[in-house]
Amino acid sequence: MNINSQQDDLLTQAKANSNGRAAEIVVHDGPLRQTLIALTEGTELSAHNSPPAASMLVLVGEVEITGADKTTISEGNLKVLTHVKHGVKALADSVFLLTTVTGVDGIDSHGDK
Repeated sequence: MNINSQQDDLLTQAKANSNGRAAEIVVHDGPLRQTLIALTEGTELSAHNSPPAASMLVLVGEVEITGADKTTISEGNLKVLTHVKHGVKALADSVFLLTTVTGVDGIDSHGDK
């Protein structure tokens, strides 16, 4: 699997989509999911709860994580999102790898409390 090629394709798709985004699950193994997400500059994902474990690695561009605090993450940087209700805004055309652990018995999404 060539992530560089996939990220280029996804960014092209996001630019063609009216909602400015595109995504592809690249790993789905039990509770582990890794999803490539492309957002065009200015595109926002509204606030949502995090799964039991989550991280974001920005591969291209720069994004802002919104929630209790605002954090900017640029290309090559990793941010843990566990325990945080958050939204995402692309400050530039961006692609990130979202890694999540979902569907763990007895553990709810954070923010559901």
